[in-house]
Amino acid sequence: MIPELSIIITVLNEQENISHLVRKLKHDLSGIDYEVIFVDDGSTDGTQRAIRKIADERITMIELRKNYGQSTAMTAGIHHATGRYVALLDGDLQNDSSDIPFMLYKLKSEDWDVVAGNRKNRQDGFILRKIPSRVANYFIRKFTGVHIKDYGCTLKVFKKEIADDLGLYGEMHRFIPVLAKLQGASIVQVDVKHHPRQFGQSKYGLGRTFKVMSDLITMVFFRKYIQKPMHLFGTLGFIMFSIGLITNIYLLALKMTGHDIWGKPLLILGLLLLLGGIQLITLGFLAEISIRIYFEAGNKKTYQIRRIVHGQEKSLEYH
Repeated sequence: MIPELSIIITVLNEQENISHLVRKLKHDLSGIDYEVIFVDDGSTDGTQRAIRKIADERITMIELRKNYGQSTAMTAGIHHATGRYVALLDGDLQNDSSDIPFMLYKLKSEDWDVVAGNRKNRQDGFILRKIPSRVANYFIRKFTGVHIKDYGCTLKVFKKEIADDLGLYGEMHRFIPVLAKLQGASIVQVDVKHHPRQFGQSKYGLGRTFKVMSDLITMVFFRKYIQKPMHLFGTLGFIMFSIGLITNIYLLALKMTGHDIWGKPLLILGLLLLLGGIQLITLGFLAEISIRIYFEAGNKKTYQIRRIVHGQEKSLEYH
Protein backbone atom coordinates (compact mmCIF):
# COMPACT_ATOMS: atom_id res chain seq x y z
CA MET A 1 0.00 0.00 0.00
CA ILE A 2 1.34 3.43 -0.95
CA PRO A 3 1.98 5.62 2.11
CA GLU A 4 0.73 9.19 2.14
CA LEU A 5 4.07 10.69 3.17
CA SER A 6 7.72 9.74 2.67
CA ILE A 7 10.09 11.37 5.16
CA ILE A 8 13.68 11.53 3.89
CA ILE A 9 16.39 12.02 6.49
CA THR A 10 20.03 12.33 5.41
CA VAL A 11 22.47 11.45 8.16
CA LEU A 12 26.23 11.60 8.63
CA ASN A 13 27.66 10.47 11.99
CA GLU A 14 24.44 11.06 13.93
CA GLN A 15 24.32 7.85 15.97
CA GLU A 16 23.26 9.57 19.22
CA ASN A 17 20.30 11.27 17.55
CA ILE A 18 18.70 8.29 15.79
CA SER A 19 16.67 6.74 18.63
CA HIS A 20 15.41 10.14 19.84
CA LEU A 21 14.45 11.11 16.30
CA VAL A 22 12.51 7.91 15.57
CA ARG A 23 10.59 8.12 18.86
CA LYS A 24 9.65 11.72 18.14
CA LEU A 25 8.52 10.85 14.61
CA LYS A 26 6.24 8.12 15.93
CA HIS A 27 4.71 10.55 18.42
CA ASP A 28 4.33 13.54 16.08
CA LEU A 29 3.03 11.64 13.03
CA SER A 30 0.70 9.18 14.74
CA GLY A 31 -2.25 10.22 12.55
CA ILE A 32 -0.40 9.99 9.23
CA ASP A 33 0.40 6.99 7.05
CA TYR A 34 4.13 7.52 6.52
CA GLU A 35 7.44 5.87 5.75
CA VAL A 36 10.88 6.98 6.90
CA ILE A 37 13.88 6.72 4.59
CA PHE A 38 17.23 7.21 6.26
CA VAL A 39 20.05 7.89 3.81
CA ASP A 40 23.41 7.25 5.45
CA ASP A 41 25.95 9.43 3.66
CA GLY A 42 29.10 7.50 4.55
CA SER A 43 28.94 7.58 8.35
CA THR A 44 32.02 6.33 10.17
CA ASP A 45 30.47 6.01 13.64
CA GLY A 46 27.61 3.73 14.76
CA THR A 47 24.85 5.51 12.83
CA GLN A 48 24.02 2.54 10.59
CA ARG A 49 23.96 0.19 13.55
CA ALA A 50 21.66 2.56 15.47
CA ILE A 51 19.19 2.67 12.56
CA ARG A 52 19.15 -1.15 12.19
CA LYS A 53 18.55 -1.52 15.90
CA ILE A 54 15.44 0.65 15.92
CA ALA A 55 14.12 -0.12 12.41
CA ASP A 56 10.55 -1.37 11.91
CA GLU A 57 8.23 -1.83 8.92
CA ARG A 58 8.03 1.94 8.37
CA ILE A 59 11.80 2.49 8.25
CA THR A 60 14.14 1.99 5.31
CA MET A 61 17.86 2.68 5.37
CA ILE A 62 19.90 3.45 2.26
CA GLU A 63 23.65 3.12 2.82
CA LEU A 64 25.76 5.06 0.35
CA ARG A 65 29.21 3.68 -0.41
CA LYS A 66 30.94 6.90 0.63
CA ASN A 67 30.23 10.50 1.58
CA TYR A 68 28.70 12.07 -1.54
CA GLY A 69 27.22 15.17 0.09
CA GLN A 70 23.76 16.15 1.27
CA SER A 71 22.32 16.90 -2.17
CA THR A 72 23.22 13.47 -3.56
CA ALA A 73 21.94 11.78 -0.41
CA MET A 74 18.62 13.61 -0.75
CA THR A 75 18.38 12.52 -4.38
CA ALA A 76 18.88 8.88 -3.39
CA GLY A 77 16.11 9.18 -0.80
CA ILE A 78 13.71 10.84 -3.25
CA HIS A 79 14.33 8.13 -5.85
CA HIS A 80 13.35 5.44 -3.34
CA ALA A 81 10.37 7.29 -1.85
CA THR A 82 6.97 5.76 -2.54
CA GLY A 83 4.66 8.26 -0.82
CA ARG A 84 2.34 10.74 -2.53
CA TYR A 85 4.14 13.53 -0.69
CA VAL A 86 7.76 13.95 0.34
CA ALA A 87 9.19 15.65 3.44
CA LEU A 88 12.86 16.49 3.97
CA LEU A 89 14.15 16.50 7.53
CA ASP A 90 17.57 16.89 9.10
CA GLY A 91 18.85 14.09 11.33
CA ASP A 92 20.32 16.34 14.01
CA LEU A 93 17.06 17.01 15.94
CA GLN A 94 17.28 20.74 15.25
CA ASN A 95 14.25 20.60 12.96
CA ASP A 96 11.06 19.59 14.75
CA SER A 97 8.96 16.84 13.20
CA SER A 98 5.87 18.19 15.00
CA ASP A 99 5.74 20.89 12.28
CA ILE A 100 5.25 18.31 9.51
CA PRO A 101 1.50 17.61 10.01
CA PHE A 102 0.62 21.31 9.67
CA MET A 103 2.89 21.72 6.64
CA LEU A 104 1.32 18.68 4.97
CA TYR A 105 -2.19 19.97 5.76
CA LYS A 106 -1.35 23.38 4.30
CA LEU A 107 0.10 21.83 1.15
CA LYS A 108 -2.99 19.67 0.59
CA SER A 109 -5.73 22.06 1.66
CA GLU A 110 -4.37 25.14 -0.14
CA ASP A 111 -2.95 23.22 -3.13
CA TRP A 112 0.66 24.37 -2.82
CA ASP A 113 3.41 22.41 -4.54
CA VAL A 114 6.05 23.12 -1.88
CA VAL A 115 5.76 24.20 1.75
CA ALA A 116 9.14 25.34 3.07
CA GLY A 117 10.17 25.94 6.66
CA ASN A 118 11.47 29.22 8.03
CA ARG A 119 13.52 28.93 11.22
CA LYS A 120 12.04 31.98 12.93
CA ASN A 121 14.06 31.60 16.15
CA ARG A 122 17.14 29.86 14.82
CA GLN A 123 19.24 28.24 17.55
CA ASP A 124 22.71 28.44 16.00
CA GLY A 125 25.87 30.47 16.50
CA PHE A 126 25.45 34.09 15.46
CA ILE A 127 28.83 34.80 13.84
CA LEU A 128 29.68 31.48 12.15
CA ARG A 129 26.16 30.36 11.21
CA LYS A 130 23.54 33.12 11.29
CA ILE A 131 25.45 35.99 9.68
CA PRO A 132 26.84 33.94 6.73
CA SER A 133 23.38 32.41 6.25
CA ARG A 134 21.68 35.80 6.15
CA VAL A 135 24.21 37.10 3.64
CA ALA A 136 23.74 34.03 1.43
CA ASN A 137 19.94 34.23 1.70
CA TYR A 138 20.00 37.91 0.68
CA PHE A 139 22.07 37.28 -2.43
CA ILE A 140 20.01 34.23 -3.44
CA ARG A 141 16.78 36.23 -3.18
CA LYS A 142 18.34 39.17 -5.01
CA PHE A 143 19.73 37.26 -7.97
CA THR A 144 17.15 34.49 -8.43
CA GLY A 145 13.97 36.44 -7.76
CA VAL A 146 12.62 33.64 -5.54
CA HIS A 147 11.72 35.36 -2.30
CA ILE A 148 12.16 32.82 0.46
CA LYS A 149 13.37 34.02 3.85
CA ASP A 150 15.31 30.92 4.87
CA TYR A 151 16.91 28.88 2.10
CA GLY A 152 18.98 26.89 4.57
CA CYS A 153 16.10 25.21 6.42
CA THR A 154 16.01 21.58 5.34
CA LEU A 155 12.44 21.02 6.56
CA LYS A 156 10.21 21.09 3.48
CA VAL A 157 7.17 19.19 2.20
CA PHE A 158 6.59 18.61 -1.54
CA LYS A 159 4.26 16.95 -3.92
CA LYS A 160 6.08 13.83 -5.12
CA GLU A 161 6.20 14.90 -8.77
CA ILE A 162 7.98 18.13 -7.82
CA ALA A 163 10.53 16.28 -5.70
CA ASP A 164 11.19 13.76 -8.50
CA ASP A 165 12.18 16.49 -10.95
CA LEU A 166 14.37 18.65 -8.70
CA GLY A 167 17.61 17.45 -10.30
CA LEU A 168 19.85 17.87 -7.26
CA TYR A 169 23.56 17.82 -8.07
CA GLY A 170 26.69 18.92 -6.25
CA GLU A 171 25.63 21.11 -3.33
CA MET A 172 22.35 22.38 -4.75
CA HIS A 173 20.05 21.40 -1.88
CA ARG A 174 20.04 24.98 -0.55
CA PHE A 175 18.53 26.04 -3.89
CA ILE A 176 15.61 23.61 -3.76
CA PRO A 177 13.02 26.46 -3.83
CA VAL A 178 14.72 27.86 -6.96
CA LEU A 179 14.85 24.44 -8.62
CA ALA A 180 11.17 23.91 -7.79
CA LYS A 181 10.31 27.34 -9.16
CA LEU A 182 12.02 26.40 -12.43
CA GLN A 183 9.32 23.73 -12.74
CA GLY A 184 6.62 26.35 -12.18
CA ALA A 185 5.94 25.13 -8.64
CA SER A 186 3.93 27.25 -6.23
CA ILE A 187 5.83 27.78 -2.96
CA VAL A 188 4.83 29.06 0.45
CA GLN A 189 6.97 29.37 3.57
CA VAL A 190 5.79 28.87 7.14
CA ASP A 191 7.52 29.48 10.45
CA VAL A 192 8.85 26.32 12.08
CA LYS A 193 10.52 25.50 15.36
CA HIS A 194 14.27 25.15 15.65
CA HIS A 195 16.28 23.64 18.50
CA PRO A 196 19.93 23.81 19.52
CA ARG A 197 21.99 20.74 18.68
CA GLN A 198 22.11 18.32 21.62
CA PHE A 199 24.32 15.53 20.32
CA GLY A 200 27.15 15.34 17.82
CA GLN A 201 28.76 18.15 15.87
CA SER A 202 27.63 20.29 12.97
CA LYS A 203 29.03 19.26 9.60
CA TYR A 204 28.90 22.78 8.23
CA GLY A 205 31.17 25.75 8.80
CA LEU A 206 31.98 29.15 7.34
CA GLY A 207 33.52 27.55 4.24
CA ARG A 208 30.07 26.39 3.16
CA THR A 209 29.09 30.01 2.46
CA PHE A 210 31.68 30.28 -0.30
CA LYS A 211 30.36 27.09 -1.93
CA VAL A 212 26.85 28.52 -1.80
CA MET A 213 27.95 31.74 -3.47
CA SER A 214 29.69 29.73 -6.20
CA ASP A 215 26.57 27.63 -6.79
CA LEU A 216 24.52 30.85 -6.94
CA ILE A 217 26.16 31.70 -10.29
CA THR A 218 24.94 28.38 -11.67
CA MET A 219 21.44 28.93 -10.30
CA VAL A 220 21.17 32.41 -11.80
CA PHE A 221 22.01 30.91 -15.20
CA PHE A 222 19.48 28.09 -14.79
CA ARG A 223 16.81 30.47 -13.50
CA LYS A 224 17.13 33.07 -16.25
CA TYR A 225 18.93 31.60 -19.25
CA ILE A 226 18.60 27.81 -19.37
CA GLN A 227 16.21 27.96 -22.36
CA LYS A 228 17.77 31.06 -23.94
CA PRO A 229 21.55 31.00 -23.37
CA MET A 230 22.16 33.27 -26.36
CA HIS A 231 20.42 36.07 -24.44
CA LEU A 232 23.29 35.94 -21.95
CA PHE A 233 26.32 35.07 -24.06
CA GLY A 234 25.12 36.91 -27.16
CA THR A 235 24.33 40.13 -25.27
CA LEU A 236 27.67 40.14 -23.45
CA GLY A 237 29.50 39.24 -26.64
CA PHE A 238 27.78 41.98 -28.65
CA ILE A 239 28.60 44.57 -25.98
CA MET A 240 32.26 43.53 -25.90
CA PHE A 241 32.49 43.37 -29.69
CA SER A 242 30.89 46.81 -30.08
CA ILE A 243 33.23 48.44 -27.55
CA GLY A 244 36.21 46.76 -29.22
CA LEU A 245 35.04 47.86 -32.68
CA ILE A 246 34.58 51.49 -31.58
CA THR A 247 37.99 51.44 -29.89
CA ASN A 248 39.70 50.13 -33.00
CA ILE A 249 37.91 52.60 -35.28
CA TYR A 250 39.13 55.37 -33.01
CA LEU A 251 42.70 54.02 -33.18
CA LEU A 252 42.44 53.69 -36.97
CA ALA A 253 41.43 57.34 -37.17
CA LEU A 254 44.46 58.28 -35.05
CA LYS A 255 46.72 56.22 -37.31
CA MET A 256 45.36 57.91 -40.42
CA THR A 257 46.09 61.34 -38.94
CA GLY A 258 49.74 60.42 -38.42
CA HIS A 259 49.75 59.30 -34.78
CA ASP A 260 51.76 56.27 -33.69
CA ILE A 261 49.38 53.72 -32.10
CA TRP A 262 51.69 50.72 -31.99
CA GLY A 263 52.21 49.39 -28.46
CA LYS A 264 49.40 51.46 -26.92
CA PRO A 265 47.46 49.61 -24.17
CA LEU A 266 44.24 50.79 -25.83
CA LEU A 267 45.14 48.85 -28.97
CA ILE A 268 45.61 45.65 -27.00
CA LEU A 269 42.35 46.26 -25.13
CA GLY A 270 40.46 46.83 -28.36
CA LEU A 271 41.74 43.61 -29.89
CA LEU A 272 40.95 41.62 -26.75
CA LEU A 273 37.41 43.01 -26.68
CA LEU A 274 36.87 42.12 -30.34
CA LEU A 275 38.12 38.57 -29.91
CA GLY A 276 36.32 38.11 -26.58
CA GLY A 277 33.04 39.31 -28.09
CA ILE A 278 33.35 36.89 -31.01
CA GLN A 279 34.09 34.02 -28.61
CA LEU A 280 31.10 34.78 -26.40
CA ILE A 281 28.74 34.99 -29.39
CA THR A 282 30.13 31.67 -30.66
CA LEU A 283 29.67 30.17 -27.20
CA GLY A 284 26.06 31.36 -27.28
CA PHE A 285 25.45 29.50 -30.55
CA LEU A 286 27.00 26.32 -29.11
CA ALA A 287 24.91 26.62 -25.95
CA GLU A 288 21.74 27.09 -28.01
CA ILE A 289 22.55 23.95 -30.01
CA SER A 290 23.20 21.99 -26.79
CA ILE A 291 19.88 23.10 -25.27
CA ARG A 292 17.99 22.05 -28.39
CA ILE A 293 19.69 18.66 -28.37
CA TYR A 294 18.82 18.27 -24.68
CA PHE A 295 15.13 18.99 -25.17
CA GLU A 296 14.57 17.44 -28.59
CA ALA A 297 16.74 14.31 -28.47
CA GLY A 298 15.49 13.51 -24.97
CA ASN A 299 11.89 14.23 -26.00
CA LYS A 300 11.66 16.72 -23.12
CA LYS A 301 9.14 19.53 -22.97
CA THR A 302 10.10 23.13 -22.29
CA TYR A 303 6.99 23.50 -20.15
CA GLN A 304 5.07 21.62 -17.45
CA ILE A 305 1.30 21.44 -17.05
CA ARG A 306 -0.26 21.64 -13.60
CA ARG A 307 -3.76 20.53 -14.69
CA ILE A 308 -6.22 20.68 -17.58
CA VAL A 309 -9.87 21.56 -16.97
CA HIS A 310 -12.48 20.82 -19.65
CA GLY A 311 -15.52 22.95 -19.06
CA GLN A 312 -17.17 21.76 -15.85
CA GLU A 313 -15.42 18.40 -15.89
CA LYS A 314 -13.05 17.39 -13.15
CA SER A 315 -9.53 18.71 -13.57
CA LEU A 316 -6.86 16.31 -14.76
CA GLU A 317 -3.75 16.37 -12.56
CA TYR A 318 -0.37 15.88 -14.23
CA HIS A 319 2.21 13.98 -12.20
